[in-house]
Formats: sequence, C-alpha cells, structure tokens
Amino acid sequence: MAIPTDDFFAHFDQAKLVKADKAHHMHGYHVFDEHAEQGALNIVAGDGAYIYDTEGNRFLDAVGGMWCTNIGLGREEMALAIADQVRQLAYSNPFSDMSNAVAIELCEKLASLAPGDLDHVFLTTGGSTAVDTAYRLIQYYQNCRGKPEKKHIIARYNAYHGSTCLTMSIGNKAADRVPEFDYAHERIHHISNPNAYRAPEGMNAAQFLEFLVQEFEDKIHSIGADKVAAFFAEPIMGSGGVIIPPEGYLRRMWEVCQAHDILFVADEVVTSFGRLGTWFASDAVFGVQPDIITTAKGLTSAYLPLGACIFSSRIWKVIAEPGKGRCFTHGFTYSGHPVCCTAALKNIEIIEREQLLAHVGDVGSYLEQRLATLRDLPLVGDVRCVKLMACVEFVANKQSKALFPDEVNIGERIHVRAQAKGLLVRPIMHLNVMSPPLIITHAQVDEIVETLRECILEAAEELTTNGLYDGA
Repeated sequence: MAIPTDDFFAHFDQAKLVKADKAHHMHGYHVFDEHAEQGALNIVAGDGAYIYDTEGNRFLDAVGGMWCTNIGLGREEMALAIADQVRQLAYSNPFSDMSNAVAIELCEKLASLAPGDLDHVFLTTGGSTAVDTAYRLIQYYQNCRGKPEKKHIIARYNAYHGSTCLTMSIGNKAADRVPEFDYAHERIHHISNPNAYRAPEGMNAAQFLEFLVQEFEDKIHSIGADKVAAFFAEPIMGSGGVIIPPEGYLRRMWEVCQAHDILFVADEVVTSFGRLGTWFASDAVFGVQPDIITTAKGLTSAYLPLGACIFSSRIWKVIAEPGKGRCFTHGFTYSGHPVCCTAALKNIEIIEREQLLAHVGDVGSYLEQRLATLRDLPLVGDVRCVKLMACVEFVANKQSKALFPDEVNIGERIHVRAQAKGLLVRPIMHLNVMSPPLIITHAQVDEIVETLRECILEAAEELTTNGLYDGA
C-alpha cells in the first residue's frame, strides 16, 4: 500500500477503540491487569517492514508480526491475487471426495520444495493445527502398522509447538505453563533443550552435546523404545529464546531416532520459507531428513491463515494401504481454503522471483555481525542469531548468568523504550526476540541494533540508579 497520510489516520477515534478493545476483545496471551490499565497498541496500517498505529506513529517491526510477515506488508499483487480468487471461488468443501484446483497446486508445490520423500501434504489452518495434525497422524500410523503401544512422544523443555491443549502440552515453555490451565501429561515426555549458554557448569561444547544425546537415549530406554513413537523438535527453538543447537546435535538426535524406529518431526513453523535463507531448514541447514515437517507463518507471509503437515511416502504407504477400507477422520472446515492457498502460491512466487532466500543469506549474516556488537553492553548475557532469527538475553550478572527477578520485567523494560523510539522487539521475560521480514535492508538492521543499544544503556542506568543492578 502507499504510505498512509494524515487524512487516513484522522478518521480513527483512538479513545473509542481503546475503550472497545478493553471491553470486548480478549487477546492471545491476555495479561488482564496490564491490559485493563494500559490498553494495547492498536495497529491500522502496514507497509513493507513498517506498521502504523491509530495516531500515525511508525514502527520498524523487527518482530515480523509473529515470525511471519516474511515478504512484507501491503503487497498490491497479493491483494489482487486474493481478490481474484474470492471472485472465482471463495470456498470449497475440503472433506472426503472434494478438492479444489488451488489446494492441489499448492500441495504439489510444497512436495517439490520439501526435502527427500516428504511428498504428501495435509493443509491446516495454522501452525498449532499442523502440529496437532502431526500428532494424530503419528497415532494413526502406529495403529495401522500394528504397534498400538508405540505412542509416546518426546519433546524438549522450553519448546513451543502451538497453543491448542495438546500442542501446548507437547511444548513445555515455562512462561506458558500457568496454574489456571490443565495440560496433557500421558505419553508426553521432555528432555533438556540444547541451550549452550545454559549448559551445566564445567561442560564444554563437545561434552554438552554428548550429555544431550545420552539423555535422549536414556529417556528412550526408560520408556521403552517399542513405546516411543516420535521426537518433536524445532530446528532452532523460537519462542523459547532462539536456542541454536550445538553443531551436530540435530543430526545425532536423528540418528538415535533412526536406530530406534522413532519418527523425527521437524516443527518448522518458524524456520521454513526463508527465515534461515532456505525453504526448509532441516536438511538444508542441519543435514536431517525428517519424517514429518510442520509449517505455517511464512507459508503465506501472514496474508491469510494457513498451515501444512508434510509427511513421507513411507508413512503414506502404511496408512493408505489398499484394501483396508480406512478413513483418516481428521480435518478442518478451512483446510485447503482456496483463497488461503492462492495467497501461499503467490507468496512463494514472490520469494522465488525476488530471490529473497539469497537476500536473507546476505542481510541475515549482517544482522548476526551487528547484533554481536551488543555483547559487551551491561545487562547483555548472550546474543543468539542465525540469519533472521535473533534474541538478546539479559542478565543481572554476566559472570554468574543470574537472571533479574521476574518483577523487574527486564525484557519489557527494554521493549517499551524501543517502542517509544519507533522499534518493535518482542519481550519474553528476560529476552528480546526478533524475526524481521525477509525484505529487511542493511540500513534497517543498523536501525534495529543502534536503537537497541540506546535502550539497553538507558535501562542499565535506570536499574543502577534504583539499586537493581550493580554493573556486574
């Protein structure tokens, strides 16, 4: 879209919107007391890597929406493609013996982009439903192959795999586990996440890797290899703090899975469609051939909601065995929605035509280099960045790596300062997480890093003045 003018913003009644939002709109991850007091940042326009609130304030969105506005906002050709599809076919029943041409074309395209023999696709409504679908597919597969006891799942602590009851249970992110919700525990197990910064004291990188692999082996043996169905892993853990695994970790974990007939599920809801400069990260970046990949977010660059569970021909051959009369009784009203599929196809076309994967290789390396310059600042314990996935971890003491008390809310303190300067980063407790659009420029990377530097120094000064930080 064109950059909004003053006339555009004039017709928004900010006070009325804030009042209505507080009265009627329950947000995801709604913080009740905070929202009742402060309200929300109400966004009304977007252009490229920037978004605008009702008062015309512009923000460089270094969060990329929620890891998802990959090609940038306001693309006219996306709007036209979506509108044309609405006119042609706005909806088609996706169940049983009905399909639609656009969904078929998208599934064929995804099969061509996915690694190895991942050539079957179940389209969903987003990442959570893609992971939920993967879980159900695994149960179905094990029953079809005559292994009804092989149903246990192993995932990692501090992972995020979605927000349905089941996927939140597979993930085990401490900040997401609140006492007011119940979680599924039966047949779901967790092992350590591969955060080298938080490795046990005294372990070097090689020892930490061996510890992680041995822990996985031990967990399998304690459950019984004949009972473990699958291992779920984000190639790089996103909301858990951009946890970059030690070199060789994913390959070693995959080899353990291979040895014990355990399916490897790569949750690439964040890492696919360009975030790491590749279509999918499992094989291209980490040398792993998954049995199942889940994806969403960058699949449509958030123009419309869509996800996918992509799985191997080996799984298909078992579940679709001729003559069994089976039915996969799982689906969503909006699976394979033709308008959403059109958005995905146009999004993929733009990524290919504009060579955005190569661009991410360049600008992502620049972001890695520039963010690393923040390591020497007060409060900064660790900086983690691979291409366009990044995180700054804040600590009260660099030597001990001790965290600030929760009430200090250090990630939020820095986020608020950045927002006041026109930059959006995502606060998650003691972290600021970033996942900017793939179209970001070197100049915008400089803006992110320079603004963060100012905000970190300001926060350190304030905390020192208030006796909450001693500069250690």
